[in-house]
Amino acid sequence: MAAIGRHDDNRDMPASHRVVIAVFPDVDLLDVTGPAEVFALANREMSGGTPYRVLLAGPDGGQVRTSAGVRLGTDLTFGEVGDRVDTLMVPGAVDAAGAPVIDPALVGWIAGTAPHARRVASVCVGAHLLAAAGLLSGRTATTHWATAGRLAADHPDVTVDPDPIYVRSGKVWTGAGISACMDLALALVAEDHGERLALAVARQLVMYLKRQGGQSQFSVPLWQAPAERRDIDELRAWITANLTADLSAAALAARMCLSERHFSRVFRQETGATPAAYVEAARVEAARRLLEGTDDPLDQVADACGLGSVETLHRAFRRRLSTTPAAYRRRFRTAA
Repeated sequence: MAAIGRHDDNRDMPASHRVVIAVFPDVDLLDVTGPAEVFALANREMSGGTPYRVLLAGPDGGQVRTSAGVRLGTDLTFGEVGDRVDTLMVPGAVDAAGAPVIDPALVGWIAGTAPHARRVASVCVGAHLLAAAGLLSGRTATTHWATAGRLAADHPDVTVDPDPIYVRSGKVWTGAGISACMDLALALVAEDHGERLALAVARQLVMYLKRQGGQSQFSVPLWQAPAERRDIDELRAWITANLTADLSAAALAARMCLSERHFSRVFRQETGATPAAYVEAARVEAARRLLEGTDDPLDQVADACGLGSVETLHRAFRRRLSTTPAAYRRRFRTAA
């Protein structure tokens, strides 16, 4: 098994960007190493300013075995962290059944340490730990989409939004599933040092997109679970590859050699959506990618995605994203 080594805490280091990441048995590895890498690259890219000092804090010191089998060397015990914390980051862990791990001792330490931190951030199912510590009460938060329902059920005082990549509520930040830890950490860098440094770090990481917090953490194809019927799964793949085709319920039913009524019933049973709603969601997803990565005029975007007209594009974006295509492009445009 690999080990990530321990480094000594420089007691003379300015505390303004002292990042403490909690680690504990079976913690998700990327939840810890992803943000740590972002902060390390920020140090390399910045000229002047206060660098980040990332410290791993564990329950007893020494090494902690992660869910991936990799062992992490801790810098401090929980008891040694004290009140000198700029950013407290809380990753997550799940048990064999996929349920978030909630350790009472860890929750107590988080509750006692958070008031001393300038900001607190959870990664993935770490949001469940923040909620158990009382830090999300009355706030909006996100987590991995697979456990969002559980978070909402266990903590009705928390407004859980399963869609965004990250959510900021006051000094508390919550991030979505696993790889979104990179986006969350980049947002923290942007808050501290500006967008230019955050984008420079994103380039070094060869990240396709430094995504903004309001973007969905999954696309239409990822959100839809596999259907029990293989022919429905094949149809969904065909829809995604043929967005400009006639995708009316009648045309799709004919492709499936079913009556329109029977097809619509089967499709909704397998996907949870009507054929029309699914097709519109797939077309909006494609439009989002074009708006993010091209300068194509809106009429070309609408045509390329099968939405036909700018008016239809506007209506679909209003209905599904509560914004306009132009506003979405201004916020999420990534290409030069």
